[in-house]
Amino acid sequence: MRTVAADKSIPQIFGDLLNQFTTLLSKEAQLARAEVSENITRAAAALALIVGGAVLLIPALVVLLQAAVSALMEAGIAAHWSQLIVGGAVLLIGLVLLFLGVNRLKVEKMIPNRTIHQLQQDASVAKDQMRQRDDLHRAA
Repeated sequence: MRTVAADKSIPQIFGDLLNQFTTLLSKEAQLARAEVSENITRAAAALALIVGGAVLLIPALVVLLQAAVSALMEAGIAAHWSQLIVGGAVLLIGLVLLFLGVNRLKVEKMIPNRTIHQLQQDASVAKDQMRQRDDLHRAA
């Protein structure tokens, strides 16, 4: 960071401030774009995993569920009750998995929190610098 020389005029100081502020905004915009891009990439990967897993698991699940119904029927439970028990259990498991997947894709998790934090820090530093420059100007 540059320090303000006592021999700089107000227009020069203002010009420096404007240049630094423009550069800061540019860098913050780049950071925000990078963070949003990273979050979107993470969400796309999560969706790909969910879809890929669902496609591969459906045929296996059907076979396993048929086996579970057959096992319950052999244990002496009527066919309709066996199907209802297995179907209800799978429904509950499916709802839990669906809830977890949707929860990971919430909008709140896509907010660029690091960029927001950095902007708040930058604003604080800018305020401090303006106070210091004002104090230097008053002292001169």
